[in-house]
Amino acid sequence: MKIFAISDLHLSVNNSKPMDIFGPVWEGYLDKIFSQWQEKVTEEDIVLMAGDLSWAMKMEEVKSDIKLFENLKGKKVIIRGNHDYWWHSISALRAILPENFYAIQNDAIRFDGVVLCGTRGWKGVERNQVLSPEDQKIFDREVLRLEMTLQNAKKLMQEGDKLICMMHYPPLGMCKDDTKFSLLIEEYGVDIVVYGHLHGYKNPDIHFEKNGVEYFLTSCDEINNELIEICDIKGIV
Repeated sequence: MKIFAISDLHLSVNNSKPMDIFGPVWEGYLDKIFSQWQEKVTEEDIVLMAGDLSWAMKMEEVKSDIKLFENLKGKKVIIRGNHDYWWHSISALRAILPENFYAIQNDAIRFDGVVLCGTRGWKGVERNQVLSPEDQKIFDREVLRLEMTLQNAKKLMQEGDKLICMMHYPPLGMCKDDTKFSLLIEEYGVDIVVYGHLHGYKNPDIHFEKNGVEYFLTSCDEINNELIEICDIKGIV
């Protein structure tokens, strides 16, 4: 079993928000992603999508975007991003998800040899960044949600399992200073973190290690619209 990751697809089947206005990297990006998917992914594999799946505003609108993945191979696992305004009720979302499509919110899920957890995260990880009172409130709440999902993940862990945490916002700033997010990630023994949200960076740090944790940036435009293979049953790639 292999695990792939990609994020920030910003789908818009029912919304007039074409992504190619943001530059040539977005021209035909979905065709490339789906082609890559068909070539790389088998039914036994897992694809992690770390937020900003769709521009939809309501649950009813996102159904068409989710349907694009219905016939693609593998298990699809999603978390909420900052633009996923359609994501209101986790129970309502799970009710419309096709087979082999999973959503994580405060909880965790285990497949053979791997436990997956995650939360959205928030701004506030950059050095000396000052948040507004409202942003600080959201940041603190996301720290609590991260600990909740990690606690639930630990309950599912079996000997030899890998622990992978999905976040939408990066848990570390550009200088990779410790944050409340990264300290929790290390405390709970996470092996791999995948995250997105970042766009428009020149030569971004796609893959790095800090204190024994592997971090992968998976924003589709930053990884040339190609699924990143982050793990197989033998370990970190």
